[in-house]
Amino acid sequence: MRIARFFKIVSTFYRFGLDDFFQGHSRLGFVHALFGLCPIRRDLSAPLPARVRMALESLGPIFVKFGQVLSTRRDLLPPDYADELSRLQDRVPPFDGEEARAVIERSLGRSVGELYVDFDNTPVASASVAQVHKAWLRQPDGGRGREVAVKVLRPGILPVIEQDLALLGTLAGWVEKLFTDGKRLKPREVVAEFDKYLHDELDMMHEAANASQLRRNFKGSDMLIVPEVFYDYTSRDVLTLEWMHGTPVGQIDALRAAGVDLKKLSRFGVEIFFTQVFRHGFFHADMHPGNIFVAADGRYIALDFGIVGSLTDTDKHYLAVNFLAFFNRDYHRVATAHIESGWVPKDTRAEELEAAVRTVCEPIFEKPLSQISFGMVLLRLFETSRRFNVEIQPQLVLLQKTLLNIEGLGRQLDPELDLWDTAKPFLTKWMNEQIGWRGLLRTLKHEAPQWATTLPTLPRKLNEALGSAKADLLVEGYIQLMREQKRQNGLLLLIAILLAGLLAKTLL
Repeated sequence: MRIARFFKIVSTFYRFGLDDFFQGHSRLGFVHALFGLCPIRRDLSAPLPARVRMALESLGPIFVKFGQVLSTRRDLLPPDYADELSRLQDRVPPFDGEEARAVIERSLGRSVGELYVDFDNTPVASASVAQVHKAWLRQPDGGRGREVAVKVLRPGILPVIEQDLALLGTLAGWVEKLFTDGKRLKPREVVAEFDKYLHDELDMMHEAANASQLRRNFKGSDMLIVPEVFYDYTSRDVLTLEWMHGTPVGQIDALRAAGVDLKKLSRFGVEIFFTQVFRHGFFHADMHPGNIFVAADGRYIALDFGIVGSLTDTDKHYLAVNFLAFFNRDYHRVATAHIESGWVPKDTRAEELEAAVRTVCEPIFEKPLSQISFGMVLLRLFETSRRFNVEIQPQLVLLQKTLLNIEGLGRQLDPELDLWDTAKPFLTKWMNEQIGWRGLLRTLKHEAPQWATTLPTLPRKLNEALGSAKADLLVEGYIQLMREQKRQNGLLLLIAILLAGLLAKTLL
């Protein structure tokens, strides 16, 4: 089976002229010459990036999805290839409704009739990994309960995915060994990243957990609705969600006819994105128009939670500093932020990186702020950083992809949207909260339980260290004691300053 698939890949490789990659290659140029001897005619009039896209479409849904993921790695790909791969569409015929019923019954251990009322055998949506059916939960008396969307994993998809992933891994190894730029492109790491995303999508419990977390984060929101998960009707192969009534966000005329305020909706999109990133550090990373509806009350509806991103406090601080520094044209701060983050080698000269960032970014400011793309800002920074051997983090690549989606959506709704005007107050407030008094109080509150646990144990730990025959334990205990003492003194000093400030305010 794997051999047949391998020959399918080779024939597709020939058909679309991908041997052009080897033209002029010192060791593999013979492949291009050998393919040129084949008598089967082929149309090579399209540019090579377009032929790569068409080849992936020909190889099927897993390769299409791989191309979609690869298109987000603009830190690795030339722009023309990334642009072409971003055009890939996941067009997959649905599988039979009776097969979907069999998967549900096998996975949930009950008949479809016991679980649902009026389960529609015709899917409302179909993709490479799963398809969605409409139904109603069955109430104890047999009547209709909540209206739901039942997402069913495609039968037999796992062996197909494993086979294609193995072949992709083999191809990635060849690319790394045979091409001079192979190691920098990190093909095996890219395939491993794709493997992770794809296997996450294969586990509906994983998607259910993502949806539940996002729903908690936006509980009571006047901007975003996230459907409820019904866990009694959910397993690794089946996901049952609250059915969402709304208009696809891409249907601008229908939204306008429904009286939706498009300018307000576009601002909501930006605020939702920055709330997810900087407040929660947890964001929906697949927010293309197909996964977003608009409710009758003008709120967004999020769908499809297979891919999410998460950010640490360090990531969030790095992003905020870079955004603010960039729009203040403080390129030196952009450079030092890269170095401080550890993603640029520590021996990098800040002045050199500053000059490179300035060269790339300064022309952007010839445009009005309303025309500046946040996603392109990140992309340009990534491209510039490539020269300095920056290790671009996967979560930031997901973030940049999501930001481009949000920007495109926002400006589709409101061409005059000024993202900076919308985002700057949010970023400025967030930064003030991190470094101001509120940030200090939050840190004290967060650290207090650890201090309460650690400080009483210090005498015992010191005694153990002193009683040990090993000098390294003695030194370690002494260092730990000094660190805790310094930390405690710092805490006392901060509390004293805070109390003094409060007292002065009271007296005045």
